[in-house]
Amino acid sequence: MASLLTSNHASWRCGRIKLLPLLGALRSRAACHNFDPMNNLKSFSRNQSNSARLLRMGSVSDINANILLVGSGGVGTMAAYTLEKGGRASVTAVLRSNYSVVKEQGFHINSIEHGEVQGWRPTAIRDTIPNAMEEDLQYHYVVITTKNIADIPPVMTELIAPAVTPGYTNIVLLQNGLNIERPFIKAFPSNPVLSGITVIGASENPRGTIKHDNYDISYIGPFDNPNIKSEVSQSAARAFVDIYGACSTVKCTYDHDVKFSRWRKLLYNASFNTVATILRMDVSRMRASEHVVDDLIRPLMQEIVATAAAKGVELSLKEVEKIITIDLYESFFKPSMCQDIEKGNFIEFENIVGEPLREAEELGVPTPTLRVVYALLKGLQYQTKETKGLLRVPEKSLPELKYGDKNEKW
Repeated sequence: MASLLTSNHASWRCGRIKLLPLLGALRSRAACHNFDPMNNLKSFSRNQSNSARLLRMGSVSDINANILLVGSGGVGTMAAYTLEKGGRASVTAVLRSNYSVVKEQGFHINSIEHGEVQGWRPTAIRDTIPNAMEEDLQYHYVVITTKNIADIPPVMTELIAPAVTPGYTNIVLLQNGLNIERPFIKAFPSNPVLSGITVIGASENPRGTIKHDNYDISYIGPFDNPNIKSEVSQSAARAFVDIYGACSTVKCTYDHDVKFSRWRKLLYNASFNTVATILRMDVSRMRASEHVVDDLIRPLMQEIVATAAAKGVELSLKEVEKIITIDLYESFFKPSMCQDIEKGNFIEFENIVGEPLREAEELGVPTPTLRVVYALLKGLQYQTKETKGLLRVPEKSLPELKYGDKNEKW
């Protein structure tokens, strides 16, 4: 388990964690590691000054990374748990709707890899993004595990800005989609931005209760950043692989080709994830029906293959057939976007469907199926926006409505 106290500074100041119970709990948790939290706390200030330099060089053998994790739902909580269980990171998790439950009870985790875990909390929890400068904090990594909902405010780059130290903090995007790095590179030109592709089954229901039912496999690599030397971003990515992979029950691999990996994952997300959302249908029933795969899933994948090829990324058609049956049939699995729409949540379709569609249009690649799916998802998002009060539909026709009344008669 994690054994550093570095990220508790802010929580102590906010009165969210009492010092003596925390130290007692950490001593108990760390006994098997021959670790004294007070000694480690004393050494923190001594190590802090050279932490970033060593991390950037890829040498992390003597460092516990100070990590801020934003978005502790199913995937985020398992990432936080894995980071701390490996003993190489101290995690401050920023929670939203589940904050009060986790503050009182901790997380209840039922995991295929870690077993049953009751009442677990990361080193610190918060319900706001810390201000690193005001609170005298420096985070080696800010890890973002929220859904990437590009068409709904607030903007993530603005949210995390107070926690990012220029030229020091590495930003890890454990998120789906294409071109997700662009706003972060623009907002934080001197900070490495890393791609995190994770293949995991983890969900939260009810709040604070995590079901982890598919193995945690992660690929971490640097996004191309014209402002930073490639070896700096590569070292930051390799260091994170070491930190995450220190937990021996998971598999974390350095990603040598981020562009390929992101297009490859779109084969699944732009097809099964989206169609499941529109039809409210699990993957097994899609495969049993046959026509859903033949008339929707496979054409969507083929359009992704064609668009990727136009961008210089070669995905084989064999990969298409492999991914069609990649999920265990008996799981009757519903992809994450389908789960979100059923809960009445916003869906992350812009970077999964919108971005490849825009790339295809720019390159002149026909994508008729992708276009229809995009329009349907946009309609579903419109309904959710109305339900949540983000927009109001006019009760009467107005002149500015493109498709308002035109005084036409049948």
